Amino acid sequence: MFYKIIERKRDEWLNSPCCVVSDLISYIERQHKMRDAQIESIKTYLFLKIECKNQPLWELFASGKFNSTNVDDLEVNRATREILEVNPAALALWEYASISDENGNVNSPKIVAAIKKAPDSIDYTGVIKELFFNVTYPDYLFSIPMGAGKTYLMAALIYLNLYFALAEPDNPIFAHNFILFVPSGLKSSIVPSLRDIQNFNPLWILPDPVASNLKSLIQYEWLQESSSASKSNIVKNPNARKISMHTANPNLMGLVAMTNAEKVILDRVDNNFSIDESLLKSLPEDERKEYEATRQANELREQIGKIPGLCVLIDEVHHASDDQKLRKVVNKWMEQSNFNSVLGFSGTPNMDPASRIKITDELSVKCTQYANVVTYYPLINGIGNFLKIPTVRHANLDSTEIISRGLREFFDKYAETVYSNGTSAKVAIYAPKIKDLEEDIYPTACAICAELGINPTESILKYHKGNSDYQIDEDAQFEFSTLDSPTSKKRIILLVGIGREGWNCKSLTGVILSQRNSCPQNMVLQISCRCLREVDNARKETALIWLNKFNADKLNQQLLEQQYTTITEFGSKKPDDLVTLNRYSRMERLKLPPIDYYQIKINYNTVETAQITDIGDYLRTYQPPVSDSTVIYTQGFDPADTASESAVGYGYAESAIFRLWLDNIIKESLGLLDIETLTRYEAELKSIFNKIIVVNGDTAVYNTDIDQAKVRSDIRNCFATRRRF
Repeated sequence: MFYKIIERKRDEWLNSPCCVVSDLISYIERQHKMRDAQIESIKTYLFLKIECKNQPLWELFASGKFNSTNVDDLEVNRATREILEVNPAALALWEYASISDENGNVNSPKIVAAIKKAPDSIDYTGVIKELFFNVTYPDYLFSIPMGAGKTYLMAALIYLNLYFALAEPDNPIFAHNFILFVPSGLKSSIVPSLRDIQNFNPLWILPDPVASNLKSLIQYEWLQESSSASKSNIVKNPNARKISMHTANPNLMGLVAMTNAEKVILDRVDNNFSIDESLLKSLPEDERKEYEATRQANELREQIGKIPGLCVLIDEVHHASDDQKLRKVVNKWMEQSNFNSVLGFSGTPNMDPASRIKITDELSVKCTQYANVVTYYPLINGIGNFLKIPTVRHANLDSTEIISRGLREFFDKYAETVYSNGTSAKVAIYAPKIKDLEEDIYPTACAICAELGINPTESILKYHKGNSDYQIDEDAQFEFSTLDSPTSKKRIILLVGIGREGWNCKSLTGVILSQRNSCPQNMVLQISCRCLREVDNARKETALIWLNKFNADKLNQQLLEQQYTTITEFGSKKPDDLVTLNRYSRMERLKLPPIDYYQIKINYNTVETAQITDIGDYLRTYQPPVSDSTVIYTQGFDPADTASESAVGYGYAESAIFRLWLDNIIKESLGLLDIETLTRYEAELKSIFNKIIVVNGDTAVYNTDIDQAKVRSDIRNCFATRRRF
């Protein structure tokens, strides 16, 4: 919630006469190249950078930089009022705790109550430091959803830093050089997208000739070498050698390096030891290798620490699983005067697990979101803006049935969909294991293709890392990397452990998660959204998501926890109207004569006749129909996509009680039936009830093979009357 307080002060600054970036923001908005989520992040960053002097967040809050509450307006006792008036950190903590969300829910009523009860018992500055992990350097996190353009936002912030740094080279608040960290688990999917930074056009945010000069200034280094250098007495780590060549220049500016956080920077960070070179040869071979690897890791960290005016950017910061190691390395760099700041980027800024912050001896509160979030852009705001509009379907069916229904619906909607760049719409099916993909999902997909007249060999791509039983096809990696090109003929993508966060395939239009472990349980939201990236115009593009019940529940849970919305709202989001067409009368302009209106009243005589002449005989001979379909729940933007209850194939048995069954019939009649009417035919209805249940010991359950809804409808209809006029 800190970001709301920051944004409030940011907007005041942007609208004030003392704002020095108004023309710059206006230029960016006029270009219409950056998305609103990116522009909001840029506004906040420039505010923190220029107006707030690039200070750590805890210092800004503790000093009262963002305070705006009038203490005289608060309903508090005298002791609390005196503390809030003289202690800016206390007022900052009060504002943080009392700020409300869109539904009016107070952020932390327990902290508010603690301040009111015992204001002298709280170390306000200490609590604020703890909220920000005791970080003593600028550490800002930008939370924008998948598809909003985190990579281009990184590039924009790099260019803006260099723009101001060139104008004021001795001003330490502006970074001169940059290093991007990507978690190792996402390397194969995120690294290619980070290369897009090279393709960023600075004219989108800065005019020429400044933009062209900055583009020629930047030097890119990709630190991906894994082998050690031989015959080098100075630097043996090849990545460190690359950096050392740049740091030889004391006026270095414009270096943009990218590396893998865990494997390259954090490996062996705790093994800080040294040994006399003369004794190295006497060590066993495995110990010599360990020592050499540790020394090389230390070399790279040491060389990076020498980069002047360094800004560290961390993509998907919530995946920096070894966060304590990363923090330890960054803290070490921070001790040097040339360190500038840390910028994190994530679409899911929630901590897992949540942290507990001690407020008083009796009170500690749980924090679920990173406190250093300075910009938060909700996922729901991106739908119809820069994300496709999803239809979400989920049913309690087995995996094969969900895949079958999902593929049929996908090809019914998108078989002929070809985007303006020549790419065809595709659907991804995620499998928990390679065996499941090869033995279950692939045969099912082939059968559906044959049914629809589609060549499975040409249309299906299987992509996984392979094992002893199933090897990956030689061309699979190439086919996967070229899915978003017009030459790709693949329409169904079968994946195991691949294509999660960072997979940037805009032509992906559908996702199917048919099994409980189709993906990690904490990534259902991220994987479901893989198919939402805009291709041409998100307002006119749709996507299809099919889930089993377990994954639907997980999606709803993660939407609530991370995006403060529900699967219903997510699956029924409509694009906001951007243009309003007003209607005007042209009667006077065209000089039309007055129009006379006449009201006609028509009387009808109604004749009512019973639909069933002998209700008792009808009920005695009634045979319940058999169900042949399954309930499918739908959240979609299309009004035609409504949930139906044509049968009761839930996959589980529901307890059956005769009186509750009658009550259900009465409720569904919307007031046309009452209990007195039904009890006149209690014997006949009891006979029907016995036909639609299954007795299991002392418990009766509804027979899932019977169309229960049709049975209740037929009973209601037999009491209905026909009307004619």
